[in-house]
Amino acid sequence: MTLGTLFAQITDYASRADPYPLYAALRASPVSRQDDGSYLVSTYYEVRSLANDPRLSNDLRNRTPGADGPAMSEEDTNLPPSFLFQDPPGHDRLRNAAMRPFGPPHSPRFLHNLRGELARVVAELFDGLEGKDEIDVVDDFAYPLPVTAICKVLGVPREDEQRFHGWADTVASGLDPSGGPRGAEKAQQARRELGVYLSGLIDTKRRRNGSGILGPLARETGPGGTMSTTELVSTAILLLIAGHETTVNLISNATLTLLRHPEVLERFRKEPELVVPLVEEVLRYEPPVQFIPFTTALADIDVAGTTIPKGAPVRLMLASANRDPKRFEDPDRFDPDRADNQHLGFYTGIHYCFGAPLARMEAQLALPELFRRIKNPRLLADPPPYRANPVLRGPRHLPVAIDGLTAP
Repeated sequence: MTLGTLFAQITDYASRADPYPLYAALRASPVSRQDDGSYLVSTYYEVRSLANDPRLSNDLRNRTPGADGPAMSEEDTNLPPSFLFQDPPGHDRLRNAAMRPFGPPHSPRFLHNLRGELARVVAELFDGLEGKDEIDVVDDFAYPLPVTAICKVLGVPREDEQRFHGWADTVASGLDPSGGPRGAEKAQQARRELGVYLSGLIDTKRRRNGSGILGPLARETGPGGTMSTTELVSTAILLLIAGHETTVNLISNATLTLLRHPEVLERFRKEPELVVPLVEEVLRYEPPVQFIPFTTALADIDVAGTTIPKGAPVRLMLASANRDPKRFEDPDRFDPDRADNQHLGFYTGIHYCFGAPLARMEAQLALPELFRRIKNPRLLADPPPYRANPVLRGPRHLPVAIDGLTAP
């Protein structure tokens, strides 16, 4: 094993269940050039610095030809790039517009007002588990909750939610490289159908608002001007893919971690208010996004004694940085009482996760109720089967034996 081959090993499916020893080896050098010409940045302060460095670009047009590799989502070439794949000033215009109806300071109660609806969704999911002695935490719980949440955020009518779920499932499956060309083709078709549907929904909400953020966004006339319909569609699809997949993994990784740490789980059952620091520690300890795979150096950048040359692909290894012993004491220990937990689970800088407040709220609603309702949960597979995607890391299935459910 050499530093130059570590990325190939980290992304190899054989390492998916436990990549952390490879990250520890990677941190021997804060910046390492890989055999494919990319540069991995693996230590906390260096990742944080580069994530806030304007010389690092998310714009895919700046990538060196042939610099492929895993991406968090594949963009639809029929749509303008979402703000995730733009640099300022285009990024700032679109993101700032998207944030206005989504949260503070312009819409401080938007997410708060969703809590009751999402709590009812959680309760309905448990209704479907009655009589079972075995559940799949991913398929039965962690997967359907975020799609329903995003439907409510966007203002998808209830009668259309089932269709939206179908498109979301197919688009998400396209992120799994094991599906091959056929899976990618089906995902692109679902994107096109979803784009047509969202365009119609945006047009409807432009004329009469209704619920969700699409109506206000369609009529937004703030400092950045109005977003075009195609820009709105790109933003909605970004929220669907990035927001859904990361939240599925957050809830699944948290459940798996708690079942592996029975002493913490026992305390959590008695102290459900522990959920806030617990979720933050899961984001550090088992982050749903392992690394940022698509950035490019716009100039020569000197980092920790290494020069990353202009045009080089740069991969910021968030999961490695989150276990850097120079930043976190005893980093391989799961500790919800950890002080000053400034993890990079939702990234940092101008590309800090747009949906982080929603993901946190969903996990904080879901986890206490999950462990209040299921009796005597036991893992049926450890490690469980993982998703093939090395960026969005989480169990594909999480089978758990239970002794039934407690009353609502």
